[in-house]
Amino acid sequence: MRLSSNPLVLLLTALLLAFTLSACTGDRGSDRPPEPGDQAVARVAGETIWASDVKREAVAQGLIGEGEPLDVTSSLFRRVLDEVIDQKLLAREAERRGLDKSPLVQRRLEVTRDRILGDVLVEAVVNGTITDQAVEALYQEQLRLARSSEEVRIRLILSRTRQEAETVMGVLGTGAAFEAVAAESSIDEATRFSGGDLGYRTLDVLPEAFANALRDKPAGSTVGPFQTEGGWAVVRVEDRRRETPPTLEQARPQIVRYLTYEGVRQLLEGLRGRADVEILLGAEPESTLEEPASAPPSAGTPE
Repeated sequence: MRLSSNPLVLLLTALLLAFTLSACTGDRGSDRPPEPGDQAVARVAGETIWASDVKREAVAQGLIGEGEPLDVTSSLFRRVLDEVIDQKLLAREAERRGLDKSPLVQRRLEVTRDRILGDVLVEAVVNGTITDQAVEALYQEQLRLARSSEEVRIRLILSRTRQEAETVMGVLGTGAAFEAVAAESSIDEATRFSGGDLGYRTLDVLPEAFANALRDKPAGSTVGPFQTEGGWAVVRVEDRRRETPPTLEQARPQIVRYLTYEGVRQLLEGLRGRADVEILLGAEPESTLEEPASAPPSAGTPE
């Protein structure tokens, strides 16, 4: 983490990090390890820094993944340790100058504390339900669906009008190569220079007009013209095959993310149902389908 050159920003940033931990533990100077088997790695003005503190900072910076080990003898650990020490020194200096008494700082500390407690609740309540058995069960369900799905590889020539698309069909009828006609005539800039290649797709992810036109067409057939949102389409079916599902290990991160999101959603539904929540902004937005802010970072149902 590169520190800002603004001294006040440095102080407030360090204050947020160090004071929030203090507010949550209420035991800043204790020599009791926060985690079983934790290792004391430094002391700053009598305050112990633990290996878990350094690892947590490395995860927060995206230097290692959650659950990844961090060797205390590594250069990365030492670099992050130095940054944690700097944060402690800045925070203590901020306290000495009375910056922690600012109402704005106090409010920011409250917000950060709420975020940490929410994350801890998710870890305690939701993450504990994400077992290998739950991951395996959802994977097998997705595997069953994948085995019944067919992928189709298609090439596209998109025209502005039906007349232009019919002209394309005429040119193809003379034996012209589809790829060459796509490069020459298609208005789809994303695919024209790759011969109109859209790759392998399952019909359920294609626009309805494409899915309807291609449903029973064998490999080698040319379909069209038919109207789409972007224009008039002529499509060549290159190949059809059964969908190749990912392995369990390939699918695991996405499945864990989905299960975490579902767990958070259900937890929030229960909490909102029991809480007295009053929105002071007037009418609610029309769409409420977006992920909550508390959902885990990157989401979607496993495919």
